[in-house]
Formats: sequence, C-alpha cells, structure tokens
Amino acid sequence: MRKKPASAKLILYGGGKIGQMIAAFLADCGDYDVTVADRSDASLNAFADLNVQRKQVDVTNDAELLASAKGQDFIINACPYMFAPSIARAAKEAGAHYFDLTEDVANTRIVKDLAKDAKSAFMPQCGLAPGFVSIAANYLAQKFDAIEELRMRVGALPKYPTNALKYNLTWSTDGLINEYCQLCDAIVDGAQIKLPPLEGLEHFAIEGVDYEAFNTSGGLGTLCESLSGKAQNLNYKSIRYPGHRDIMRFLLSDLKLKERQELLKEIFENAIPATTQDTVLVFNTALGKKDGRYMQEIYTTRIYAEELLGQKRSAI
Repeated sequence: MRKKPASAKLILYGGGKIGQMIAAFLADCGDYDVTVADRSDASLNAFADLNVQRKQVDVTNDAELLASAKGQDFIINACPYMFAPSIARAAKEAGAHYFDLTEDVANTRIVKDLAKDAKSAFMPQCGLAPGFVSIAANYLAQKFDAIEELRMRVGALPKYPTNALKYNLTWSTDGLINEYCQLCDAIVDGAQIKLPPLEGLEHFAIEGVDYEAFNTSGGLGTLCESLSGKAQNLNYKSIRYPGHRDIMRFLLSDLKLKERQELLKEIFENAIPATTQDTVLVFNTALGKKDGRYMQEIYTTRIYAEELLGQKRSAI
C-alpha cells in the first residue's frame, strides 16, 4: 500500500476574523498541517474546534517570530499591515513561501524588495482588494487592444446600515483607517500619479440603492505597473453608502485624527459594532478599443454572508 505523502506545514499568523476563515478552509481541505499563531489566548481559543495547532507568538519579537517560522513550508500573514515586513523577513530566513492580505503600498514595497533574492515564493496582496478585484480588473483589461479607462469600485458594506457612518466593522480596523489616510496610486492621461485619499467623490445607484465612491489607497495592487503603457486612465475607489466620506473627512482632517490613528481605532472599535450581515460589492468598468471598435466591458458581482463549513460567515 502506498504511503500517503506528508502534509505541507503551514503557519497562519493572525487569529482575527479573516484568519479564522482562512484556517477553517485549510483545515477542511486536509492538505496542510496547520498552525495558527497569535499573541492573544482569547484569539487562539476561537480555533479550539478546528483541526489546527495553536501557538502563542508575539510577531513584534523577531526571535520568537523566526523560531515559529522555521520548519514551515508556507506562511500566511493575516495580521495588520504594519507587520508585513517582519513576517516576510522571517519567511525569507526560514525559506518558506509567503502570502499576505495587506493593502498598504509602502509595506508591500518592502516585501517586494525582500523577495528579489529569496529562494521561496513571495505573494503579497492576496485579499479582496488588492487581490481578487485586481485579477478581475486585469481580466477585463486583457480583452482590449488599448484601454481608455479602467475603473475599479469595491465596497465591503453592512447589509442593514443603522448608524451615521452607515458602516460596520467587518475587517481590519487598522487597514480601514490606513486606506483613508495614504496617497492613492492611479494612472491619469497615461502618467502614473498619486491622488489624495477621500477625494474624487462620485455617486451612483445599483438596483435602486444609492452609493458613493471615493479614492482610497492600496486597492490597485501592481496594476499601475502592469498596465503602464496600455491604460490611459486607471483608478480605484471604495464604495460606501452616501454621507460616509464627509464624516470620515471631518474626523481625519477637521479633528486631525489622521495624526492620532490609534485613538480613532479605539473610538471605532468601542462605538461601531461588527456584523456578519454584510455584503461585498464589486463593480469594475473598462472602456477602450477592441478590434477597431470603441467598447465597454463591465464585471460586477455581489457577495453575501452565508453558512460555510457549519458556521455563518460574513461576506468579506
């Protein structure tokens, strides 16, 4: 009888909501020997019913981080964006393949530099945006001979908005605030530029529901580089319910909470409830020349929360 090959060893850093979903899928497929690492006992306890090992690791401690990474074949980083460089360095030294979900441009640049002489694969920005949405947008782009404009619009929204922000916390609060504060990559008239966050406000309706969209950072991933010379205009905006942008601009600019992001995070996590009753809206539009004709192609989808692997899971 043939012996079953040993499972690949994988460590997942970050025991938050997104980490829990990743671990559930990996444990269910049975192809990996999964370890979940987090510094919080409470976070690790959420994995008690899964077929995974649990390990308390402080990713701010380089020695502790490296010790946990050694011997692993794969590393998935589901921690907040600021930990990407240190976890990527540990992956490189351990010779493990590295994946993360970060939207932060500066930290992704560091990971990209680390990968240049690495002996393992490095794949940052594997989340919703950048990640899935970037792949969908690039798929549209490849249908055109020349792209006049490629617009990417994405929102992770509560299905039933009830507060003034019309928003609930469904993913990393650090990542949410960060994308509202950093400059935004774009291509305008063929030139790669940086646009200010929270600007470029637009309004539209889909299936009778009103939305707004505005510049946020990080969602393009590497599309500015890969579509340079092909796309005349390329931009990414986050979708929210109307009024959200104005309140965020008041908080970040008028109240100067952009300079006190930890305080804003504390306020949000104390006052804005989380929800599993959410929806993810994707609306990508491409305009350009195809076989000599001026054409438009749209990719749109809406994802809802549903039961997966025996639990109610949020859309994001």
